Amino acid sequence: MSTRWYPLYQKGNPQLRVFLPNFWMKLLKPAHQTQPKNVVCFEVSMQMTKADIKNYLEKIYKLPVVDVRTRIRMGRFKREERSGYIIKEKDPKLAYVTLPKEVSFTFPDLFPEDNETKKNLKDDEKALDQAKEKYKEFLDRNSKRRDLPGWFSI
Repeated sequence: MSTRWYPLYQKGNPQLRVFLPNFWMKLLKPAHQTQPKNVVCFEVSMQMTKADIKNYLEKIYKLPVVDVRTRIRMGRFKREERSGYIIKEKDPKLAYVTLPKEVSFTFPDLFPEDNETKKNLKDDEKALDQAKEKYKEFLDRNSKRRDLPGWFSI
């Protein structure tokens, strides 16, 4: 269901009425490596039911869904740094979606490492080393003039 309101009816055509549900799904990386290849874990809106999840995936993403299991995980407890109060995060709802046996899902590799990435990392390390050397030279140059600010030099 939705908590959003439809626009009021007005005479004339076309009627611009769009149903905007509050449903959302977030793909989660599997916490355990023993999870089967045909099981996918989602964090879903608390209002979604098993039927909603199944319809959402079948109609929008055209995934064949065999089974849906849901659970509500307890939110973490944190201590606030300034006041010291204990704060509890919201409880997320997790959905484990089982796909057919012949369908296997692997979590996408968002940051693949290739030769170009390694080369960029080496270049970044060289630039960082040069910046450290320049800073050390700057400190050595102004070590005897502690009463003057660093930007005040000839």
